[in-house]
Amino acid sequence: MDFNLSEEQEMLKTSARDFLAERCPKTLVNEWQESDEGYSPELWQEMAGLGWVGLAFPEEYGGAGMSFLDLSVLLEEMGRACLLGPFFPTVILGGLPILDIGSEEQKRIYLTKIASGGLIFTLALTEPSGRYDAASIMTTAEAYEDEYIINGTKLFVPGAHIAGYMLVLARTDMEAKPEEGITILIVDTKGPGISCSLLKTITGDKLCKIDFDKVGVPKQNILGRLNQGWSEAERIIQRAAVAKCCELVGAAQQVLEMTLDYAKTRKQFGHPIGSFQAIQHHCANMAIDVEGSRTITYQAAWMLSEGLPCSKEVAMAKAWTANAYRRITALSHQIHGAIAFTTDHDLHLFSKRAKAGEVSFGDISFYQEKVAQEIGLE
Repeated sequence: MDFNLSEEQEMLKTSARDFLAERCPKTLVNEWQESDEGYSPELWQEMAGLGWVGLAFPEEYGGAGMSFLDLSVLLEEMGRACLLGPFFPTVILGGLPILDIGSEEQKRIYLTKIASGGLIFTLALTEPSGRYDAASIMTTAEAYEDEYIINGTKLFVPGAHIAGYMLVLARTDMEAKPEEGITILIVDTKGPGISCSLLKTITGDKLCKIDFDKVGVPKQNILGRLNQGWSEAERIIQRAAVAKCCELVGAAQQVLEMTLDYAKTRKQFGHPIGSFQAIQHHCANMAIDVEGSRTITYQAAWMLSEGLPCSKEVAMAKAWTANAYRRITALSHQIHGAIAFTTDHDLHLFSKRAKAGEVSFGDISFYQEKVAQEIGLE
């Protein structure tokens, strides 16, 4: 088995790391956290110019024609840099679902603009219950003449305040079973009847509450099949979970490197603290968790990229990586001591993301239950 990256992937990884180190220092990340927009429009356009936004889209839509596995390499570097902004919601939550099930006209209209950096997308999925199951979708979309009328509330919608469009999961058949009667609709975020408010988060990323009050959406804006949207939603959640794992792996690698540097230079009793057995064991456990997370994440990413069934592998990756990253940041705090609890130190950025990463697209318990089901326990 060859676990090495291809030459093209190595080049992507190196160029992304160098670019983000220069253009996305932690000082700017802190500024973006405090700003209303939560990102740099200039940096977004630069990323689009590098071909990152269109990386996984076919060339006929202005993309580079690369795979989800290639995209995973880029996401790892973004996680390492603590990058904030619309890349994840636009590409992972908006663009790839359109590529999967959109009509040719929808692909031509939306993917071309996404790939050029001219359009920001997002996904309105979760509701006040905070769950990731079909029964939690209570927002309704009732057919009326040539449109659907949406009513309801969505929570934790990433980047909706800057998005031009969003994919909205709504119940179009109120009499059907929970897994049926759900449809995905492409909705203009600036349409009448939509109100958007920012939610306060520990990481400074911009999650929104969206209220729909009699919002009209043309019937041609259905994405995929009428009343069959939940099966695609499950695919979106799977891919988003693995993409989030990629970000966590990159962040975990950076935390490990920061901690090793500190352990080699910080002295106590006349010796670097890295010479003490307890510190060595902590760092060794961190390294083991990083490599374990990378391996299990890239296995799931490869299977998704190849179109293979991988419900178990995705669930394992999310449950393990979220847990491991939390352990890594906790050990790093122990090694750094009090200095890392100040906002002047970069570690706080990573430890906050460890907590947020636990619950993104399903918490650890959610995926542990999925693993149990996959191995035959009901």
